[in-house]
Amino acid sequence: MTATVQTSVPAGTTPPAPARARRRRPVDLGEKAVPYLLLAPAVVVMVVLLGWPAVQVIGISFRKLDLGELVRGELVWVGFDNYASVLGDAEFWTITLRTVLFTAAIVAATVVLGLLVALLMRHLSAPVRVMLQVTLVLAWATPILATTTVFQWIFDQQYGILNKTLVKLGFDSFQGYSWFSSGTSTLTVVGILVVWQAMPFVCFTVYAGLLQAPKELYEAAAMDGTTSWQAFTTVSWPAVRPLVTLATFLSVIWDFKVFAQVWAIRQGGPDGESTTLPLLMYLRGVAGRHFGVASAVAVLMILVLVVFTARYLQLLLRTREGDIS
Repeated sequence: MTATVQTSVPAGTTPPAPARARRRRPVDLGEKAVPYLLLAPAVVVMVVLLGWPAVQVIGISFRKLDLGELVRGELVWVGFDNYASVLGDAEFWTITLRTVLFTAAIVAATVVLGLLVALLMRHLSAPVRVMLQVTLVLAWATPILATTTVFQWIFDQQYGILNKTLVKLGFDSFQGYSWFSSGTSTLTVVGILVVWQAMPFVCFTVYAGLLQAPKELYEAAAMDGTTSWQAFTTVSWPAVRPLVTLATFLSVIWDFKVFAQVWAIRQGGPDGESTTLPLLMYLRGVAGRHFGVASAVAVLMILVLVVFTARYLQLLLRTREGDIS
């Protein structure tokens, strides 16, 4: 027989922890530095490609840099004169308001249509859903200028298929109707074009979130006798809400700086009534050759965009889940 040795512990005292449990693993600085070393190349590339040009734009905004100064290499500092010139121009404020309203309208239309189409795809049969997804991908992948050319033909005053279709349906007033006679109608056509190409991204993003919602929750909601709207608010919306927030934030950034579609349709016309801030920056900088003023417009655009997306920036900067309200 083997004798068992028992060690008595005085009452009221805590048994000593095993030596192995008390011994902590030494901190390895090399292991802690590995994530930062892996991120370093990407950070360096971003600083070089994004940070340095941004610093240069800010610096140019405080200089008088027309074509003459650029050719001669002169460094003429003017302080805040470029900003005073831009902010003192009533046209700038009109264009800023127009750009904000234009961005808000197309972002709202893009997100709502993308959400509705995503919900529709969830209830379609597999063949029909695949056909719809292929169509969305084609609309998304078509080059911007190619799509713009097609839309110009659709809305053409004399040869556009839209006017011809409306006339055949009995709307004779659309015979020779010009969809580009005013800035509002021109931006409406541009907005439809932008929504057409931007909606597939939102749709696929939201649809991916819908696929993550467990089917059991929908079955339980159906057994409880909930309506379609109640099932959406209690099951679908919690699953897609973060993705909708992200898609909205990205859409605001992309749509706020839309340039190619607006320029290709009517170059900001008629009479500048469809000019937006990106076009203003181009007209002042490249066309007008006032690069200092254009840089000031670019900096002000960033500030307007930050104000416009402040809520979404706040949501993205929160690190803990459940803080979003």
